Amino acid sequence: MDENLLTIGGLARRTGIDARTLRFWSDEGAIAPAGRSASGYRLYDAASVARVELVRTLRELGLGLDDVRRVLDGRTTVAEVAEAHVVALDARIRALKVSRAVLSTVSKRGSTAEETALMNRLARLSAAERTQIIDDFKADVFDGLDIGPERRDKVRELRIDLPDDPAPDQVDAWIELAELLQDPDFRARMRTFLELNTPVPGRTEAPAARIWWARQVVTTVAEARGRGVTPDGSAAAGLIDDMFGTADPADVLAGLRAGIEAGAERYRLLVARVRGQNSSPDSTEELRWLAAALSAQADRRR
Repeated sequence: MDENLLTIGGLARRTGIDARTLRFWSDEGAIAPAGRSASGYRLYDAASVARVELVRTLRELGLGLDDVRRVLDGRTTVAEVAEAHVVALDARIRALKVSRAVLSTVSKRGSTAEETALMNRLARLSAAERTQIIDDFKADVFDGLDIGPERRDKVRELRIDLPDDPAPDQVDAWIELAELLQDPDFRARMRTFLELNTPVPGRTEAPAARIWWARQVVTTVAEARGRGVTPDGSAAAGLIDDMFGTADPADVLAGLRAGIEAGAERYRLLVARVRGQNSSPDSTEELRWLAAALSAQADRRR
């Protein structure tokens, strides 16, 4: 036997790959022996060592033996196979992110099997199916509202897009948002909230509109809370007068409570998370403080 030739055991020692794997690769045609010994054992040469290294590299990168053989036989190039595998890996990574997000949500919620199945379905909806959910929500909530053309255009253009390659937090937010958007009670509450708070052309601005369409009110309340101002005190009454002037506190309170009961703040935060946007912090506690201050002010005026 040529002393430069290696048995499969020698090839295993040279490459660090166990003999069973090398035998399998050889049986599958990925590593052809350079010859055979007098006893019929397969023998390998220096080219075989180099070929083993290439097979190992391609296998570690996730290529199947069929693709490996095609590269080694010259029927395709490494670059061409790599491009196809990048696409496949991207799809797999996206699917794994979705699975991780669903499982994370299930874990946090302690969901039942039925809830888990629903969340998995919502997470894996196509872009067209997600758009349909949003369009149905917009039709129920916004259609027929007496709003100006500029605001109507903004409503028409409203998009809540989950990207093709979403982060787990975006998928988690989409699951919750999709459930919310399909809830008839939520749609009804949002409709009531918008009817009370949306500026209407040719009329005086809705009393509570500034709370929702301008974050300055929330910022003012946060600063007051930070100073320890209580909602039933005289300092709070002065803030209410400064922010809302001659508006009836009871009317402002009605619009504010409608938004709180609708979950408008939760909706805003979920939309921002789905879009991957930075948003202003959750203002629920500021809104509740303001509701208490408006209620106290309304009581004083009775």
